Formats: sequence, C-alpha cells, structure tokens
Amino acid sequence: MRAVEGKVEKESWIEKFGRRLAESVESWMPDPLIFALILCIVTILMAIFIMQPYTRMGPIETMKWLFLDSWYRGFWSLLAFAMQMCLILVTGYAIAYHPLVYRGLKRLATVPKSTKQAAALTAFVAMVFSWINWGLGLIVGAVLARAIGVEFYKQRRPLHYPAVCAAGYAGLGLVWHWGLSGSAPLLSNTPGHAFQKLFEQLFGRGLASAGETIFHPYAIANSIIMIVCAPLIFWALAPRGEGVAKGIDAIAPHVLEAELKEEERVKEKKIEKWTIADKLENSKVLAGITAFIFIVSIAYWFSVKGFLEGLDLNAVNYIFMLAGFALYMNPIAYMRAIARAAGATAGIILQFPFYAGIMGLMQYTVVTPGGPNLATVIANAIAANATAFSWPVICWLLSGLINIFIPSGGGQWVATGEILSRVSASLGVPIGKTIIAYAAGDQWTNLFTPFWAIPLLGITGTRARDIFGYCIGAMILAAIPIGLGLTFIPY
Repeated sequence: MRAVEGKVEKESWIEKFGRRLAESVESWMPDPLIFALILCIVTILMAIFIMQPYTRMGPIETMKWLFLDSWYRGFWSLLAFAMQMCLILVTGYAIAYHPLVYRGLKRLATVPKSTKQAAALTAFVAMVFSWINWGLGLIVGAVLARAIGVEFYKQRRPLHYPAVCAAGYAGLGLVWHWGLSGSAPLLSNTPGHAFQKLFEQLFGRGLASAGETIFHPYAIANSIIMIVCAPLIFWALAPRGEGVAKGIDAIAPHVLEAELKEEERVKEKKIEKWTIADKLENSKVLAGITAFIFIVSIAYWFSVKGFLEGLDLNAVNYIFMLAGFALYMNPIAYMRAIARAAGATAGIILQFPFYAGIMGLMQYTVVTPGGPNLATVIANAIAANATAFSWPVICWLLSGLINIFIPSGGGQWVATGEILSRVSASLGVPIGKTIIAYAAGDQWTNLFTPFWAIPLLGITGTRARDIFGYCIGAMILAAIPIGLGLTFIPY
C-alpha cells in the first residue's frame, strides 16, 4: 500500500519490486566510466587467481604477462571496430533527429496518458527501431522518452520519468543483437572474420549467412516474443500515481529548459545572398549524386554477394549513411546532424579502449602456446556439462556473464567465439543457433551495465543510477521468455 494525497493506493508486487530495486540501485550504481575502471581491476584479479594453476612465473614475468602481453595488447585492438560502432551510433542519431522523424516522435509523445502507458510505448518503439539498427533504436528511444517528459510537464500530468527513460534502453537489452546490426551475426558473415578457418574446419564453410542467424525463423520468433514481452514488462514495472512520480522537471531540469527554449527559438533568417560555397554546401544536386553513387554501389554489392551473404557490418553502416544523405538531401545539414551526434560517442571513444583492455585480459592470458585463456577457462567450466538441449540456455547465460566484462558484442565474440563454436560442433548444434543464443546473452546483460546507455543518459539528462533499477528489474523478468524461447522454439 502507498498513501497518495490522503487515499491509499494498491501497489502490485512487480511495482514494489521495481521501486525497491530502483531505490537500491540509486545508492550504489556508479558512473559508466567508474564501472569500467572497477571491472578492469576485477578482471586483473580474476586473471591472477583463475590462471594461477597454469603458470609458475615469478612476479616480474607475471607483471609483463598481465600488463604488457594481455592488457596493453588488448587496449588498442578494437580501434577499427570502435569506429564502426561510432558510425552506427551517429548515423542512427542523425536519422532520429531528422525533422520528419523528430516531429513524428513528438506527436507520438502525446499519445500516452500515464507513466505505465508511456513506458510501454517507449519500450515498443525502442525495440522495433533497435532491431533495424541499434544506434537508431537507442537514440529514438531516448528522444521519445525526452519528448514524453516534456509533454507530461506541459500537461501537468504526473510522470515517473526514470521508468520511461529506462524503457528507452529496452532495445539494447532485449533485441538488437538479433537484428540487422547484430555484431556477431554480421561479423560471422564477413569474409576474413576471425573464425573463418575454424568454421571451415568444424562446419565445412567459412561464413554463417544471415539466413542462418538474423533471418532464420528461430531468431525472428525470439525477436517477436521479446518485442511483445518488453512493453508488458516495463508497463508492469512502471509505478502508478503521484506518490513516487519524479517528472523531467525534478530529474533533468536542464534538459527541460533546453527543450522549451528550442521550441521558442525564432527560425534563422534565410541567406539573402548565396555564395558559391553556400550553394555547394546546400546543394540537393550534390546530395542526390552522392546518394545515387551509394545506391548503385550497394545494389552491385548485393547483386554479387546476395542479400543474406552480403549483409555485414560495413554494409549496414553504408546503408544508413545512404539513408542520411537521402533524407536530408543537403550535405551541410547532414554534416551538422552528424556533428551534433558526435558528442554522444564520447563514452565509446574513452571507454572502448578500457573494455578492449579487459578483452585482452580475457583473450590473451595464455600461459603456454596452445593453452587456454581466461575466457576459455570460464567458458569451459560453465559449458562442461552441456547437452544439445541445454546448450542454448547455457550459451545465453555464459555470454551474459562475460558481457559484463566485455560489453561489446563483436569484441566478446572475438574473445569467446572459438570455444562456443567448438562446443557447438561437438554437441551437433548448428552454428547459427549458437550465435543467436550468444547474442541473447550479450544483449541481455546490457540492462545491467551502463556502458551503452551513455548516449541515452546524455539525451534524457538522467544518471545511470536514476534508471538502472528498472533496467535490472526488466533484465530479471525477461529471463523467463528468453530462456523458454531459446529452449523450445525449434531451429
């Protein structure tokens, strides 16, 4: 029970669970950077103690093995992949903030009339767009949550803003890695990927096509289940009534002020006299020619490779750059949208090397040539008693655990993909099924780690501690449909 302005209002057990979890998390959840630094220390200690049976090195050799051969080697190993992730984010951001898309999101923000409706709607929209592109889904979810916060403030309706912002992160936790920008499925379909020779040895072919992963009925069915379940989960967790409501004015007054100022801003005057530079910068012809070049080249790529075989990480980024030029039809306007989005990549730029260092500790801590690394030791211990029936759930939980230490879908796949592939082959499980189960775990514990929420936190003006109680609550509740789907949906 909860007293609200003189009356007693019933609180469901799920609402109570979400509220208490949110209150607890608010007291201990640090900033994402602090989280990353703590994980670095924890991983170093794990490497020392877990790998101790495999080494007889002295203190100096151990220091070199840990900090040079593993940590430093890994620290710079994901720069190319980090750039690909930044491109996914900024191209998705630019599309989300295109006037047509943004106006649509603001209209959508007028639909919900309560916190529960707002959380469910935001989760659904974030899930759908995250399946298309994780960067787009992350930004659309954040922009919609922010717009809902402003709309409720204007209408003087009570809203628990943190619960709605948490729902905007649903796509990154529950569906993105089964979608069109899923790192492991796309990397496994990219020629020259890290495990191409291993795939040839184990499965008779070097690539796993998108037809075996993203577009397989197994992945599609699981995606649909989560797109249906996620709004229900966030609806159930979101509190009702004014007693616990914390609106955007209480949580992020600076965001509210900026949004209201933007609405009142007088439109800039049009340039009366256009120079040659102005005409080139705003040229629809130049933008159209660029879009045409993109269309012809990507069409040729898919005609040669086929759509399912050609849909890799670079192709996805290429398509979204094409979409940006086609939508804006103005080179300088698109460039300015990308520039605005660049700030949202700050967390990736600073923190990605630290997580790459953690990945190095997981991957390169090999004591003897051909011996196991830290990730392999952990994976072997968990997968030791797996069967073909239980493997999808074990793979999901295993990748969910390691994702806490390597919150990069592609980086974690590089670190653990070999052992997962070998177990999959030994159990007779199709590699596509293993990749989908792996992807489920990788996305699932994103709801526990705040790394990928950095852009959402910036747009909504919230802190990790404000929203992650609801994210963790959703992670716990979502385990039921995820586990059932991975186990009982046929491949």
